Amino acid sequence: MPNIRHTPTAPTRVQHLAAGARIDAHRHDDHQIVYAGSGVLAVTTDTGTWFAPGTRAIWVPAGTVHSHRAHGHLDLHLVGLPSDDNPLGLDAPTVLAVGPLLRELIRAYTRDPADDSPERHRLLAVLRAQLRASPRQPLRLPTPTDPRLAAVCALVHTDPADPRSLAALGAATDTSERTLSRLFRREFGMTFPQWRTQSRLYHALRMLADDVPVTTVAHRCGWSSASAFIDVFRRSFGYTPGTHNRRSP
Repeated sequence: MPNIRHTPTAPTRVQHLAAGARIDAHRHDDHQIVYAGSGVLAVTTDTGTWFAPGTRAIWVPAGTVHSHRAHGHLDLHLVGLPSDDNPLGLDAPTVLAVGPLLRELIRAYTRDPADDSPERHRLLAVLRAQLRASPRQPLRLPTPTDPRLAAVCALVHTDPADPRSLAALGAATDTSERTLSRLFRREFGMTFPQWRTQSRLYHALRMLADDVPVTTVAHRCGWSSASAFIDVFRRSFGYTPGTHNRRSP
């Protein structure tokens, strides 16, 4: 990532991003929690992309070079924490589930960053406790390093509805199915079907943020039917794709 901006203190504030807006590569000396109450937020580093709808937040550890991308309009709530204050004990970006209480804590804490009252310090203590209790979510698309794996991933990202098997994709890129299967497990820690589902969900979230109808999203992302898409989506996010753009508090 060229032209990396260094902002020592991770800000605590609310930042509005229009659909398609980007925040270029930068890093902080602090940790940061990034939460978008609507739309879809994507945080990208050199090792992958983490994506979060409005029911999720992304933990970005201190020193991590990262960029942001907005899919749909975002009211981005940013919470900075000092580098020696790591309530999660995590040294890599992670997607966290955001329940109603944590959502309201984040919104309240970012409402007036200049407030240094004892009440706000107590608010932060409860927020940290809720962060520790938040389930972690496997919403990440790793960046492939092996060029053979990268070639197959590019084909699927270009057309999420591509129905070809791993063997057929391997034939198109002159790589055996066995080699690709081994690379998916070694680099990504998941099988090809698991990774393809993650990729399709990411594309689906982006389309839903742009108000594309559910049936169209299902077709464009490779599901055999709208009901099959709805089932996978509900199991992954806890709500149906038809209610995705109505979940902003």
